Amino acid sequence: MRRLLVSTVCAVAVLAGAPIAVLAQEAGAPAAAAQSEDARLAAFFEQAFQEQIALSPQTMTALGIKRDYDKLNDTTDAAAERALALSESQLARLNDEFNPRTLSDESRMSWRLFEYGVEQARLANRWRDWGYQFAANGNPTTGLPVFMINNHRVDSVSDAEAYVSRLKDSERVMGEIAAELRQRASAGVISPNFVFEPSIANTRNIIAGAPFDDAADNPVWADLQKKVAALEADDATKARLLGEGRAALTGEWKRGYEHVLAALAEVQAQAAAMPDRDGGVWRLPQGEDYYNARLRLSTTTDLTADQIHEIGLAEVTRLHGEMQTIMDQVGFEGSLQEMFALLKTDPRFQYPNTPEGKEQYLTDSRAFIAQVMAAAPQWFSDLPEAALEVRAVEPWREATASIAFYNAPAPDGSRPGIYYVNLSDMTQVLKPQIEGISYHEGAPGHHFQIAYAQEMQGLPSFRRFGGYGAYAEGWGLYAERLGKEMGFYEDPYSDFGRLSTELWRAVRLVTDTGLHAKRWSREDAIAYFRQNSLLSERDIVKEVERYITNPGQATSYKIGELKIMELRQRAQAALGERFDIRDFHAVVLGSGSVPLDVLEDQVDAWIAAGGGSPD
Repeated sequence: MRRLLVSTVCAVAVLAGAPIAVLAQEAGAPAAAAQSEDARLAAFFEQAFQEQIALSPQTMTALGIKRDYDKLNDTTDAAAERALALSESQLARLNDEFNPRTLSDESRMSWRLFEYGVEQARLANRWRDWGYQFAANGNPTTGLPVFMINNHRVDSVSDAEAYVSRLKDSERVMGEIAAELRQRASAGVISPNFVFEPSIANTRNIIAGAPFDDAADNPVWADLQKKVAALEADDATKARLLGEGRAALTGEWKRGYEHVLAALAEVQAQAAAMPDRDGGVWRLPQGEDYYNARLRLSTTTDLTADQIHEIGLAEVTRLHGEMQTIMDQVGFEGSLQEMFALLKTDPRFQYPNTPEGKEQYLTDSRAFIAQVMAAAPQWFSDLPEAALEVRAVEPWREATASIAFYNAPAPDGSRPGIYYVNLSDMTQVLKPQIEGISYHEGAPGHHFQIAYAQEMQGLPSFRRFGGYGAYAEGWGLYAERLGKEMGFYEDPYSDFGRLSTELWRAVRLVTDTGLHAKRWSREDAIAYFRQNSLLSERDIVKEVERYITNPGQATSYKIGELKIMELRQRAQAALGERFDIRDFHAVVLGSGSVPLDVLEDQVDAWIAAGGGSPD
């Protein structure tokens, strides 16, 4: 069943710059006229979305659209300026061609979100050149192979030819990345020292293996062979396509990656010659302003670094107390830090560091998700149709991949939602945390939210496929807690693991702001993490290095989750026996990913209407 867009009521009329009273006064306009204007606005939004994605061939491919299928994105500053200019012109047209007083509440909501999106784009573009291209948890060189393997479908000979064209176009893209890397370095924006070694290693992996050498097939080469072999084409055509693909890989593709490797080596030498490169962005020109912008973009709030830091400290204290309760329950008499040490070292709480151990992790994660799916109808009135798979991160990109993450499904169902886990070193994986991470990245977390939004009828495309980190990651963290209410975490050690992953996100508030606003060193942040959280040593280092190279992003999780919990408690207090958890979830998920103030308006409006199903 393709779900219908959840309608909202009065609070969504709070359009930026338009007083509520004026909008309410105009609500008596003829229904037919409003419907006509709503349809016209919907057409405008769809046209605007198509214009925007036309600037990104890779976005179109991810959405299942085979237009410019032989091209890759333009990654230059000029392309970013064109995208922003397009958004600004579309916003101007929106204001010129439509009157919010003639629109329904839902259309005014879309207007508000479109305007907010342009404001966010302005802010992000203002600080674009301050970002680190190569970060501790990802880089542009590993993203392209993943895109080709996961997103570029080959259903025809022309699709295979487009695949080869993209392999050739990679030389241009990698040249743009190398030029940008050098340009930012010349302005003083240089990734910390710890980024270079794994980034160089992963980039070299992309041009290793056959057809580059005599080793096993390179993943991209293996992917092209598999896709060409599945075509309904004669042997001569298949041989031609593979010959062209091999030539493109050993030619343009390899040269492009070599350009990046040369640039990385140059900038690495610059980083090594500069002292104290491994700290926060306060060290950069205008670093304080840049970090404040990153906090606004990441949390969709005006919370200051000091406020976020204090929220984090308070949450750390609360969660330590709840952990002590479980320690008492299991009869552990040592300190919290000694409990952390036990869980990190006792073989009971680890998987074997073998292929069998990795497979057991995947099996356990799938079982956790299966039990959620069985119980979900009691907690959700509607579920996504898209399939959900659990996969290990490919070995060639493990060094710069996050601990766990979610990839959205293709809208046409050709690609499932994917919950990826990084299993590079099973000695650093803690069994008690697996259940909570599975609920966050899979179900009822990101899959129930992101796949659900993509399938929502009547929602403008920019809302179905757009989003905000505070909402998305806030929901993911809320989903971890929801698993407890759903009757899971039956093992007290797993419940302790749930608290530890929530604590992990609270510690993020403290360490991210500590690094970038309070001038903590990398070692300060690692020490705080080690003292206050249950993370393996590998994951502690990866986390701190992630925050250093992606400032502000880590604050989105706890800020978003706290807002969702605040709104739920408000609704339960106001509605009493009329409160239904399925209806609350329908409201929270029913408008796609939104800024936190918009989410608050949605829930307040639902409460004011007396609760019940928002359909």
